[in-house]
Amino acid sequence: MSEQVKDQVMDSLVSGAKAKKVNRRQFMEGALAMGLTVSAASALWSKKVAAAEPKKGGYFKVGLDDGNTTDSLDPATYEGMFQICLSHTHRNYLTEITPQNVVGPELAESWEASPDAAVWRLKLRKDVEFHNGKTFDAKDAIASLNHHRGDDTKSAGKALLESVEEIKADGDDTVVVTLKSGSADFPYVLTDYHFVMLPSDGEGKVTWDKTAGTGGYVLEDFEPGIRAYMKRFPNYWKEGRAHFDEVEFLAIPDVNARQTALKTGDLSAMIEVDLKTVNLLARDPNVIIDEVPSGTHITLPMHVDVPPFDNNDVRLALKYAMDREGALAKVLRGYGTIGNDQPIAPVLPYYAEGLEQRMYDPDKAKFHLKQAGMENLKVDFSTSDVPMPGGVDLAILYQESAKKAGIEINVIREPNDGYWSNVWLKKPFCLCSWGQRPTPDVLFSLAYARGAAWNDSHFDNDRFNELLIQARAELDDTKRADMYFEMQQILRDEGGTIVPFFRNYLYARRSNVQHDEAVSGNWALDGARGAERWWFES
Repeated sequence: MSEQVKDQVMDSLVSGAKAKKVNRRQFMEGALAMGLTVSAASALWSKKVAAAEPKKGGYFKVGLDDGNTTDSLDPATYEGMFQICLSHTHRNYLTEITPQNVVGPELAESWEASPDAAVWRLKLRKDVEFHNGKTFDAKDAIASLNHHRGDDTKSAGKALLESVEEIKADGDDTVVVTLKSGSADFPYVLTDYHFVMLPSDGEGKVTWDKTAGTGGYVLEDFEPGIRAYMKRFPNYWKEGRAHFDEVEFLAIPDVNARQTALKTGDLSAMIEVDLKTVNLLARDPNVIIDEVPSGTHITLPMHVDVPPFDNNDVRLALKYAMDREGALAKVLRGYGTIGNDQPIAPVLPYYAEGLEQRMYDPDKAKFHLKQAGMENLKVDFSTSDVPMPGGVDLAILYQESAKKAGIEINVIREPNDGYWSNVWLKKPFCLCSWGQRPTPDVLFSLAYARGAAWNDSHFDNDRFNELLIQARAELDDTKRADMYFEMQQILRDEGGTIVPFFRNYLYARRSNVQHDEAVSGNWALDGARGAERWWFES
């Protein structure tokens, strides 16, 4: 069948669906017969058939894949998707990542930088109200940022603000941030999910425990590790957002339980569908699958200061022992792209195109083991399905591929509850998942800079840290790209992190849940803002 005929058939399907002569099941079957993938057919239905103007009302229930009893409303402690989604729903930031995946204004309506990008003036929105009735002003913004600075903070966001020298107010609606050195990405830095805006207590601190935010929904009930319940804030300052009357987030780590609840209508949307059954789920006429390319990636961090991972030949052997193509095909079912042991994805700016791709090579792994004097290497590897559905499957696949290199990997399946608190950052070799960050500087500063709280491989490289500071202040884009290329090469060849693949976001919603054509790839569920940006069709 020619492409022209296929286009005509698809146009006929779309027209029939709009006229209610073709239901969603028939549409999906026809689109699949024309060679479209499940996600492409589902997206076409959503964009061409079901698109409508936003409507107010309804009870939006979302199944999330994590949630721990140790979760807190203190933004310094945010680490999992439950907290990330919650923070983007009942609170706001100074800047945000838009559905077009660029930085845009939120509580800071505009900003300007000095020529060297070392001084930033942020103009704040006026007449923005907290849920407790207080008006948002510069004192709140300063206290909110300072909550992540200083010697006593435990915030992982501290690493992103290390270059901040001073934050001061210039009146009630202007904040001036002075950096130790220039940062061309500073507005992007402010989108980090830790940096929510909170009311100041009047003495330079914030009152995070009182739940008040400026977001579209008021937090009415919060049970850590279980649920969060919210109602629409009637005085929300954003027009055309926060359409639902009520929003509830539920922690449902089991993907099958989430999918069952979605199919029965007990959930309106869910995060992280089961890749093994996504085709079956997509055939349900009441379900729509969203696939969004992103820089989200799975990592296997090794503590480089703990034997045997303190030997780079051991690290290289473990990298060559990973069957990346097999993992992409068998675990991700092709919903992603192959990784190269560095965290910058092909969809992101400054991706090191041209950097030689590392492939599965048991012989090279054996060579490096011999160089290290460890031909019979045995290591423990902690895993769970919390970092991603199929996390245990990935570990088993890695175990099998490593055997051919003479490496014995002892897979330890850890409990789902408390995985981020009890396993990640604590076990010397484990499974982790990193969400997309908007720029290399943000990701490198969080995960690979010397002393960063979330440097989960304990990586410490003088040249890398030198380049990190230089690239941050470099305004010449060509020079900056060269620096980021070298940094990615250092991580690939000397780092303590295996990056087998980058994942496309794959989540699902009921067919009556609608959103704009563009959705953010910054986090799952439209940059974690589905509750704010989406609506019920009827």
